[in-house]
Amino acid sequence: MTNENNIENKRHTLAHVLASALEKRYQGVKLTLGPAIDTGFYYDIDFTACKSKPSSDEDLATLTNDMKEILQAGFSFSHREVTTDEAKAFFKNNKYKLELIDEIVARGEQITLYSFGEGENKFTDLCRGGHVENLSEIHIDSFRLDRVAGAYWRGNEKREMLTRIYGLAFDNKAELEAYTLQIEEAKKRDHRVLGRELGLFIFSDLVGPGLPLWTPRGTVLRKQIDNYVQELRSEYDYQAVTIPHITKSDLYKKSGHWEKYAADLYKIDTRDGHVLCMKPMNCPHHTQIYASELRSYKELPIRYSETTMVYRDEQSGELNGLSRVLSITQDDAHVFCRESQLKEEIGNIWNLIERFYSTFGFAGITPRFSKRNDDAKYKGNIDLWAKAESVIFDLLEERAKGKWVDGEGEAAFYGPKIDFMAKDSIGRSHQVGTIQLDYVQPTNFGLEYVSEEGTRDMPVMIHCAISGSLERFISVYLEHSAGNFPLWLAPMQVKVIPIKNEIHLERARSVYSALKKSGVRVELDDEKNGLGKKVRHAKDMKYPYWIVIGDTEVATGTATLESREGEKVVLSIDDLVSKFKKEIEEKK
Repeated sequence: MTNENNIENKRHTLAHVLASALEKRYQGVKLTLGPAIDTGFYYDIDFTACKSKPSSDEDLATLTNDMKEILQAGFSFSHREVTTDEAKAFFKNNKYKLELIDEIVARGEQITLYSFGEGENKFTDLCRGGHVENLSEIHIDSFRLDRVAGAYWRGNEKREMLTRIYGLAFDNKAELEAYTLQIEEAKKRDHRVLGRELGLFIFSDLVGPGLPLWTPRGTVLRKQIDNYVQELRSEYDYQAVTIPHITKSDLYKKSGHWEKYAADLYKIDTRDGHVLCMKPMNCPHHTQIYASELRSYKELPIRYSETTMVYRDEQSGELNGLSRVLSITQDDAHVFCRESQLKEEIGNIWNLIERFYSTFGFAGITPRFSKRNDDAKYKGNIDLWAKAESVIFDLLEERAKGKWVDGEGEAAFYGPKIDFMAKDSIGRSHQVGTIQLDYVQPTNFGLEYVSEEGTRDMPVMIHCAISGSLERFISVYLEHSAGNFPLWLAPMQVKVIPIKNEIHLERARSVYSALKKSGVRVELDDEKNGLGKKVRHAKDMKYPYWIVIGDTEVATGTATLESREGEKVVLSIDDLVSKFKKEIEEKK
């Protein structure tokens, strides 16, 4: 058994142990689902029939101790296969389990019950398996219950509201403590808090959740990131295109997106009886630009790029700051090429992604091969899928030397992907850029080009996003950097601070004008506050640099430059401008 499977089994086991502890302490509790997740486990519970339910840290600590007692008993797991009638008889008083049983039957799967304990301490749950063999395999200090939250049954806001209890679980105490420290650091770096403190974006109740409003400072940040993406793409001759934000539903029916995403689309009924959609993706529109004229093999590859918003009707409970929003700004691009050009084109995009994340200080990115499984959600010819996956596999073996993650079942419905995973400065992993290979949409839209022999051949389509989405990337980067942006990226790069009198202010205005003229984003602090307060504000707002002007600077025609990192140096104005220009150009 791999360590990855072992920790997942431990986490899944702990979900059952939590359920057992709940049944003993809260009479009338109804259990629903309790899966393993990346950092531990959770269980969704209905406490409607109970006199009380866990809500405080003390309650969670009590339940944690209950779980430790169960683990120390050292029970082994057993399981048995049962009929539908037997399962329904066992869970006759639990409507949630009865619903799950019906779903298992509908899928044609075997119903299994897993148990541990003896006599009145015996616990049985509906489960498909994946546990440790004996509870003693789990160290009692390797987990803790973390928090209580609300959750709709099956994630449906029209269904019952349940109580979700989350637990953290790792292989040992040291890993749990390390993760706990990581969480504490993450709280200090919460992008929602930093975004508000640094004046980057806001949310308005009148506008609605999941719809961020970007301030002037935040808009500078967005533009700087996107400008860098386009700067990188310009080296490979991407052509900018522009598409509308709405479309007839026919476009998505043709592309195949309607069948899969109809429930996630914002729809508009027009006065003429048509149904229009707010676009949730851009690729079908870009196919129409390609298809607007007959293409020759000499034109390929054709590369379109566009940074634009798309809109997806996410459930309100899943929205989270910039990480999950309703309006998503994609730095999107689509390449139409021949099969013989796939390796080079994908390799070039890979180069862009590596350079982009290196510039932002992510130490390394790991590719994940997101491919299909046997799920019916995937569309298109199976032979073309095999061809696409073969191209990606060969490239991964060549470039990543086998150091890539297997993402079976993570493919897009139209094709396999290389998803890039980046670790931030406190060790968390995030999915960032992506490269997707698509034979389905060229087939659905009948895309063609004329080959050397005069035949009509079908191009292959590559989807690629460098940042993924500006909103999500900024949420990740804010927490990665703790809001300490490098000079080239900082919304406001330099603050000029006169110490006290009119002579200092006059000189400060001169320095401010010189820097502004050179293209530096500079601010003059002419408020009647003391020097300490002005400098503290510059530090709080995480300016990369501030310049102090006092008697010495006025007398010598210089400026004292201080940095966020503690650097302090006296420079002429010309040297200041040269220093800033060089640092901005090099994107240090």
